[in-house]
Amino acid sequence: MKNNKILVGILGVTLSLTACKKDLDITNVNSPTPSSAQNENGAVALAQGTIYLNGFYNLKYSDGVYGRFWAGAMGFSEMMGDVIGAEAANAFMNQIGCPNKVTLDNGTVVLNPSNPKTQYELVRYANQNAQGGSNTTFYEWAYMYNMIAASNKILELADKTTFTGAGAATKKATIQAWAYWWKGYAYSRIGSTYYAGIIQNQPTDAVSTNGKYVSKEAIIAEASSNFDKAVTALGAATSTTDYTAMLGKLIPAYLQKGKGGVLTIDMWKRNINTMKARNILVNTLKSSMTSSQWSNILTLANDGVRATDLVFTARTDANGSFIESTVADKVGQAATTGSTNTYKLSERWVQDFVAGDKRKDQNVITLASVGLFNTDRGNSFNTRYSLKYAGTGLTGVYTYANNVIGANEITIAGSYEENELMKAEALIMTGQVDLGAASIDAVRTYQGAGLAALGTGLTQAAAYEQLRRERRIALAFKGLSFYDARRWDIIAPDKSRTGAVVISSTGVVNTNATIVYGFLDYWDVPDNELAYNPAEAGSAPTKNPKQ
Repeated sequence: MKNNKILVGILGVTLSLTACKKDLDITNVNSPTPSSAQNENGAVALAQGTIYLNGFYNLKYSDGVYGRFWAGAMGFSEMMGDVIGAEAANAFMNQIGCPNKVTLDNGTVVLNPSNPKTQYELVRYANQNAQGGSNTTFYEWAYMYNMIAASNKILELADKTTFTGAGAATKKATIQAWAYWWKGYAYSRIGSTYYAGIIQNQPTDAVSTNGKYVSKEAIIAEASSNFDKAVTALGAATSTTDYTAMLGKLIPAYLQKGKGGVLTIDMWKRNINTMKARNILVNTLKSSMTSSQWSNILTLANDGVRATDLVFTARTDANGSFIESTVADKVGQAATTGSTNTYKLSERWVQDFVAGDKRKDQNVITLASVGLFNTDRGNSFNTRYSLKYAGTGLTGVYTYANNVIGANEITIAGSYEENELMKAEALIMTGQVDLGAASIDAVRTYQGAGLAALGTGLTQAAAYEQLRRERRIALAFKGLSFYDARRWDIIAPDKSRTGAVVISSTGVVNTNATIVYGFLDYWDVPDNELAYNPAEAGSAPTKNPKQ
């Protein structure tokens, strides 16, 4: 299998930039290159550094806001999921989350003030190679294929490296599981974001290109295949001592606290099940889900991440190892919002808190004055609210934001809350409403919401509305909000969200507005790729046919 053109040489560039990343072990062996990593220490260091740096940090284009994975790719997703908004014009970010139309309570229609006027048009306008780093659709594609290429190199080196000691086979299996896990993760995000993708199983030093594009469904299947290979590799890790030591070297030490840390083999397998369940759920319209799909999700979620399990996490650190500490307030889950910050807190997100939810009391503060922003840059991002760094002091209640370096824990992949809410949804949709409601209650208890139990006897519709609101609140800032908006079928140009809270340009609070988002459900393949790596004959379509 050949490589996609845009990635050739990027791994080497990344490795040459790691000298300042002092919390990643890659520097402990003098910034290893693939050729110098063919010993156990070098292989471990490269396996750690290339994943975190290639997959989340280094790209050709970056401005510290949209250019980093957490501030950019995740920020774009949360904007399109209407959890946050943005006024800044960097990489068209103010437009990517701007609805096509808002109808206020008095019937006044406010159209998208940008040029182009619809998000479909904007996505196609921005998606040109000539736009360079201003192509909003470029970032997630580039980061995830960097991660895939790094994983391929890790697998190649694992076969060439001589591991030492009686646990040599376990050490090798653990590194292989690491590489397959991250490939599965990256393919999951590619297949859940883009209309087509490339399956590549060669490292980045291959010289030719792979122009065989496959459908998003094939990419998700490839994600599952790699997750299965990770499980197989974990099965070959027979020495618990060597497995634990090896994974402890692969996960940076400063991430080994809170919910992060050295997962047991069974914990890791449960994390994989949660990701596989997610891939079914978020890539199917709710109205199109089959009983078989709900059954599969329930089977996976029943053996998914538990409340006591460790998961894969990220944090800022003083060295800015792979999340810039200087822009902590702009990073996905770590973002506070307000009149001077990059991201603004959506009124619709605040609207979805259930009355009495302590998570709102802990995290949401009212601005001294209503945040009113440039009317030529949006029609829905005015807000009365901001997030409070470190919360308001309520004990045992979940907090979304903290600007103290290292204090804010960012969930990279799955979480207990996500898994339990997938279980709840599958139960509700298969007629087991009371059990589904109990799972929603479990998540609220876990996050310290302080809400009364939903109890028994809810109708399916009432239980599902609680599920919808809980996913919006419990899973905010985790890169899932747009996936949900898409599968709930409210983003298309002929769909809408009704009963929405919107602040008009004059500061009037509307409580029954209608929003027509008009967002493209899956992005076209970035032209930054196609310009150098055109589709071969027989490829799947690289452009979403929706116009």
